[in-house]
Amino acid sequence: MKIALLVLLPVMPALAASCESLVSVNLPHIAITAAEARQAGSFKSPYGGRPISGLPAFCRVTGVIKPSADSDIRFEIWLPASGWNGKFQGVGNGGYAGTISYSGLADAVRASYASASTDTGHQETRGNHAEWALNHPEKITDFGYRAIHETAVAAKAIVAAFYGDAPRHSYFSSCSNGGRQALMEAQRFPADYDGIIAGAPANYWTHLLSSAVSGTKATLAESASYIPPSKLPAIEATALAQCDTKDGVKDGVIENPLACNFDTSVLKCRGAEADSCLTVPQLAALNTIYRGLRDSKGDQLMPGLSPGGEAEAGGWASWITGKGPAESEMYSYGTQFFQNMVYNDPSWDFRKFDPDRDVKAADEKQASNLNATDPDLSAFQKRGGKLILYHGWADAAIPAVNAINYYQSVQKKMGANQADSFVRLYMVPGMEHCGGGAGPNSFGQAGVAKADPQHDIDAALEAWVEKGAAPDAIIAAKSDGKGATVRTRPLCIYPKIARYSGTGSTDDASNFTCAAP
Repeated sequence: MKIALLVLLPVMPALAASCESLVSVNLPHIAITAAEARQAGSFKSPYGGRPISGLPAFCRVTGVIKPSADSDIRFEIWLPASGWNGKFQGVGNGGYAGTISYSGLADAVRASYASASTDTGHQETRGNHAEWALNHPEKITDFGYRAIHETAVAAKAIVAAFYGDAPRHSYFSSCSNGGRQALMEAQRFPADYDGIIAGAPANYWTHLLSSAVSGTKATLAESASYIPPSKLPAIEATALAQCDTKDGVKDGVIENPLACNFDTSVLKCRGAEADSCLTVPQLAALNTIYRGLRDSKGDQLMPGLSPGGEAEAGGWASWITGKGPAESEMYSYGTQFFQNMVYNDPSWDFRKFDPDRDVKAADEKQASNLNATDPDLSAFQKRGGKLILYHGWADAAIPAVNAINYYQSVQKKMGANQADSFVRLYMVPGMEHCGGGAGPNSFGQAGVAKADPQHDIDAALEAWVEKGAAPDAIIAAKSDGKGATVRTRPLCIYPKIARYSGTGSTDDASNFTCAAP
């Protein structure tokens, strides 16, 4: 006999089910493929790598969702066998997705949350490839928004069946493409989650990937334009020399890049080319990256990168320059998008990219599937939803100003006072893409709430949702890599910035206040 869960009635909770019986749960276009009770210990990911250790006993549910004939949305739900905190947490994806996030599921069950993750409808372990999308429009829709929503609906039904009650609160916290998924949920499916954190959101997907192609063309259209990674330290050093002390503190971090007009011309080689300078073609390419994507009239279609962090590990050397020409993440993501999602032509060449023509084509074909730019969050607000955005200023993958642009669009649409009642934005000085970098970048942005809302963004969100305690500044920490904290700094609610009091250590957050820039 199958367990029917077509409609959930929170006022009349069902009786709790055994883990193994969940395989018979009946949900529309969903097949539960396995449900197994796992003992405390470790878990070996089917993708390989080291086993995930330190897990409590939990119920592991796997399944497939098929909302269309070409859909194959695989998902997993992990349910703590005991000590469930009554909450559900959705786990997002990076890049082009394609895998279950086992680390995210593990973090959640360790913290007593029920949790779910999906591959968004395709299997691709490389993350920055999109061949799966070629001539598969339904899979693009699944990746764009359908899979993350369908997984949330299925997971909450399974949670109710297993525990005999629906989750008291549901949360989603993720970064990059996961940040895009987060905003997609708030905009399209406001009933899925009570609290959402969108980190470094790739929400303007069609323009972001168009910008990637524009940057690729600028650096690779001619061999002389390529900027080798050996020149990145000189670029960063010049940016710091001009911008670091604008906030009154020399600490190797640019607090507010918008306050500095970075003059790149001083990098021009005056004699023989060297790693300490840029040639004229290289300088032109660099300026294109900072200026952002523009049309033939000069209007900006996507912000450029902010100065700072160019030489940090995992920054520009990975995203912008790569180890060599055509080896950067920028090249891969941009060309994969146009070849497989826009033009359905694997031979499409980035060298013929025209922003007027190609951005229009990308918008016409994929904006409705992939962009999460709607500023009208009234439905999410009306049901009590809370949204926190954050973005690292030194992000080399997604321009930090993009997060500001979206936040300001919400303020304009809904009114500043209304927006302030349920939305916060934190800009993180010196932080790279979703973490790392020269600045304090540890503030609990892993998606699992801890105990202290002042130091943990997920805990701050939960306090806002469950207690009505709106978050203020959040204290971020910088580690020496060995577990010791070497610097703390407040992350201020945008547009405020951290301002030094003039006395005490500049590595101590207590000596800073949040003030207008």
